[in-house]
Parts: sequence; C-alpha cells; structure tokens
Amino acid sequence: MRAIPAASVALLGTAALSACVPAGAAVGGGSTFGFTVHPATVAPGGEVTLGVGRGAGGCHGRVTVESPVFDTVIVPRHESSATARVDRDAGRGTVHQVTFTCGGRTGTVNLTIAGGHSHHPSGEPRHPKGVHAGEGGSAAGFDAKEIGLGLALVAGAVGAAYHLARRRSGEDGV
Repeated sequence: MRAIPAASVALLGTAALSACVPAGAAVGGGSTFGFTVHPATVAPGGEVTLGVGRGAGGCHGRVTVESPVFDTVIVPRHESSATARVDRDAGRGTVHQVTFTCGGRTGTVNLTIAGGHSHHPSGEPRHPKGVHAGEGGSAAGFDAKEIGLGLALVAGAVGAAYHLARRRSGEDGV
C-alpha cells in the first residue's frame, strides 16, 4: 500500500522538474546555433538585423549569411549580430529564405518583403536607438538566485505532496 503514495510523489516531482526546464533546452525546437532575422517582415530598402546565438551549443566561429534579397553578410566570430539592407527592387509580398552557415552547419529562416516604403531612405541619416541587449533567453547564463529559488519551489512541491500522501494514508489506516 505504500507504493501508491510513493508513486504519486515521484510523478509529481517529475512533473515539477519538467515544468522547470527552459524552452531552449527542449529537444528538437529551433536551430542548432540560434539564428534570427529581425524584423521578419521588412519593406524593400529596409534594414534587418541578423542574429547568431553564441551561447552553449551555439556557433562560435564566423557566420556567413546569404539571401537573394541582400548582399552576403559575414558575422565575425566575436560579434553576435550584423545588419543587412534589403534590395529596393525586392518583390513586395514575397518570401525569401535567409541561409546561415557556420562551420559546415546551415540553417534557414524566412524573410517576408512587405509593401510600403522604407522609413530610412539611403540619403537620410540614421540615428540608431535602443541598446544591444545581449544573448538573452536561456543561453545567456545562469543566475544562482533564480536556480536556488527554482530548486526551493520544486523541493516545497515534493515535500507538500509527500506530506499530503502520508496524511491521507494515515487516515485510511485508522
């Protein structure tokens, strides 16, 4: 009779631990080295930022980025992004693949060309705004306080489940 409460505690603990796994650690989701194109939809003549994940499991070398709607871009090994200007004659409403190549590995993402005009014509000076936010996501590194808090929550859930399972089995035996 002790097997049922022990099994429920084990299942609850497994469920709690699987809920704590970051999305980036899930099997099969995303690219092998975390590439991005932002924005995913851009007007002809607009600019896109090409990002490369440099964290664990990411690409640590030079990255070549190619697409039929902009010139080939090289992201140096010490950089995590580069920019590309989309051709002004890119067909509106079309979708093009952007191919990232790093050390023999390749990955693609789609880039959609929207209608309208670019907000920054080539003759107008640009003043970039915002900050470079780093790698982000689960690839940026571990925070000891967050890990400790997560472990405390899991331990509390397992302890509460064990306590409730023991209390109920004691009532059934009376």
